[in-house]
Amino acid sequence: MDVMEAIHTRRSIRKFQQKAVPDELVRALLAAAMSAPSAGNQQPWHFVVISDQEILGKVPALNPYAAMAREAPLAILICAELALEKYPGYWVQDCSAATQNMLLAAHGQGLGAVWTGITPMADRVRGFQKLCNLPEKVLPLALVVLGYPAQTLKPEDRFRADRIHRNTW
Repeated sequence: MDVMEAIHTRRSIRKFQQKAVPDELVRALLAAAMSAPSAGNQQPWHFVVISDQEILGKVPALNPYAAMAREAPLAILICAELALEKYPGYWVQDCSAATQNMLLAAHGQGLGAVWTGITPMADRVRGFQKLCNLPEKVLPLALVVLGYPAQTLKPEDRFRADRIHRNTW
């Protein structure tokens, strides 16, 4: 699958087969995430790979929009270590780029995935810090829930000419 096809056909998948994702595939997704651009090339990210069904079962209580985690074989928590930032405040952009790379890589490898938001919701941040025993200066941005898809969603043309402005508004 070429990159343009991956971008235009990737969809948020919320239903998964009960099939484990091989470790080498998880490593490939993490490598793709770590290839994202970051401010000053500081790469402030950390990733918590969650396959423990007991932990995944607790996710919906922290984020109701991540209820599918209880049925998924895997989720990856994307975090930032603030001490690694060269340019404070850019961690959200850095980790968002890593998250998008991960989503595209998952799709390209035949997996389904959905980005579920944590930051800026303070209750979700605290909840995931506690659930995953994160150090105080490590903040979670998002939880990507993933696995082999148990649903097929058709691509949508989301191009909107009315959202394009040239040179000025």
